[in-house]
Amino acid sequence: MRAMNFKKFLVPVGAILLLGLAWRSGGWGGVALAGGAIIMFLLLHFNRAMQVLKRAAERPVGYVGSAVMLNAKLKPGVTLMHVIAMTRALGELRSPKDEQPEHYRWTDGGDSYVDAVFVGGKLQSWTMTRPENAADDETQNPAA
Repeated sequence: MRAMNFKKFLVPVGAILLLGLAWRSGGWGGVALAGGAIIMFLLLHFNRAMQVLKRAAERPVGYVGSAVMLNAKLKPGVTLMHVIAMTRALGELRSPKDEQPEHYRWTDGGDSYVDAVFVGGKLQSWTMTRPENAADDETQNPAA
């Protein structure tokens, strides 16, 4: 938990340090240049988030093209936004709203699904479940 709090303050402190160095080396012109670079950085991240959410809005909630491929691509510690970008769909929330940890599910057309657990917006664990194949059961136990 402490590492997460440290990361929250790292970017703003870095921006303030950058502005201080810019002031020292270039006066108001340096501050303007550094401020423009910081604003551009923020706009790029905002634009990426909007693109991810726009793509996700065009697909059904909790749908993924292939649960097997999603399972193979997931790595511990990736953000929920990164997983939404990979699936191009919002996950189906399976836990109570605004409660940690958050459980999301993505299901594909073959009813396979991936359940993912996020704590503080970071992926902690996931499991993939494949349905029992009814066609195989019928061939092994034909009805008389």
